[in-house]
Amino acid sequence: MVDGERTIIENAVKGEASAFGQLYDHYQPKIYRFVLFKVSQREEAEDLTHEVFMSAWQRIRTYRDFGFPFSSWLYQIARNRIIDHYRTKKASTPIDAVDPEYFVAPASAPRAVEEKIEVERVRRALGKLKPEHQDVVIMRFIEELSIKETAAALGKTEGAIKLLQHRAMKALQELVD
Repeated sequence: MVDGERTIIENAVKGEASAFGQLYDHYQPKIYRFVLFKVSQREEAEDLTHEVFMSAWQRIRTYRDFGFPFSSWLYQIARNRIIDHYRTKKASTPIDAVDPEYFVAPASAPRAVEEKIEVERVRRALGKLKPEHQDVVIMRFIEELSIKETAAALGKTEGAIKLLQHRAMKALQELVD
């Protein structure tokens, strides 16, 4: 969370571009990563992330704080953009097409070959899950959102997210095994 985020959000809602810029700088990498996991192509992910923030900027005056993190609002916009993207796109690209270098740890933390193989197996299995299950797994375990934040982003109750998470993890385990 950005220091003084509530004030920054209030200023952005009032139309202050620099305040929105601070929110963009903080949340853009997280939203981009979420979008990239869903569309698998860097160029498409960059374009969609740009669209998410353009939409957020255009709609920021309508933003209301209902006690959920600001990021939940952005993830909801991102999810809707991704859905629209796939509705208009005939041919889809599998998650396997994501550049494997994206998943490689920095040189300062080299991984064992076995661990890399396991990560690749999980990534491929993740691509085989239902989109709703993918969303929950990515938001909860990759983006490290809380159940409350995930529920807000997906427009579901916390109980529904817990159930989806359980089912997604069970399905993922079956695919990995």
